[in-house]
Amino acid sequence: MKISLENRRAFVTAGGAGMGRATVLAMRDAGAQVFTCDIDPTGLTSLPADVTTYECDVGVSAELDAIFDEILPDGLDILVNNAGIAGPTKLVENVTDDEWRQTMSVCIDAQFYCARRIVPIFKAQGSGVIINLISGAGIFGYPTRAPYAAAKWASTGFTKTLAMELGPDNIRVNGVVPGNVNGDRMERVIAAHAETESMDPEEVRRQYALGTSMLCYVDPEEIADLNVFLASDQARHISGQIIGVDGHTETLWPRT
Repeated sequence: MKISLENRRAFVTAGGAGMGRATVLAMRDAGAQVFTCDIDPTGLTSLPADVTTYECDVGVSAELDAIFDEILPDGLDILVNNAGIAGPTKLVENVTDDEWRQTMSVCIDAQFYCARRIVPIFKAQGSGVIINLISGAGIFGYPTRAPYAAAKWASTGFTKTLAMELGPDNIRVNGVVPGNVNGDRMERVIAAHAETESMDPEEVRRQYALGTSMLCYVDPEEIADLNVFLASDQARHISGQIIGVDGHTETLWPRT
C-alpha cells in the first residue's frame, strides 16, 4: 500500500521539534506542501527549504490569523493541531490563574482558533482532514496535572463534536493519543513528576513504561506515520476516532 499526499496542502502547528517536526517531515516526504509554525524558531531553521515556516504563538488568535491570511487563499487540505504544553505539575490548589490559562490557551484554544478559520475552506471545497493531538490525559485522569488533563479532555470532546458536525461536508476529524514519546518534552515531564513525588527520575521512567501493556516508549516518527495515514485517502472513512499510539496505556500516574 503506497500512501501519497501529493497535491495536498497541510498546516502543522508546533512543527519545530518532536512529534510536530516528525509530522512535517513525514507529510513532506509523502508529497504534501507543508506549512508549519512554532513559538521557538530554532527548530524551524533546520527544516527543508520547501517547508514554509512561521514564528507564532498559537495561543494568540491574531498571530494564527496572520498566517491563515497568507496561506488560505490558495486552499488547504490538512490541519494537524499538534501544539501543546505540559502545564504545571502541582496540586490543584497550588495552580495559578496564569498557569491554568496558559495551558488552556495552547492545548485547546489554539485548536479552536485553527478550526474556526480552516473549516469554511474545507466546506467550500467539500473535503478536508483535521487531526487533533490529544494525550492519555484526555482519556484518563491525571493527578497533579489538572490544567493539562482538563485541556486534553476538552480536545477529545472537540474532536468528537467536530466529526459529527462536519461529517456531512466530507470533512474528517480524528484524535491521536501519543504514549510516552521519547524526546526532550518527556524528559521534562519525568523530571517534574520525580520532583513532585520525591522519586528518582529513573524510577519514574521505569514506572511510566510499566503503565503501558507493552511496557514501552514510542518514537515521534510513529505518531507522524499515523498522522500521514489519517490524512490520506486510505483513511477516507475514518472519522470521529480517538486512536492511541501508546502500547495501550493502563495508567498515567505511578505512585511511590
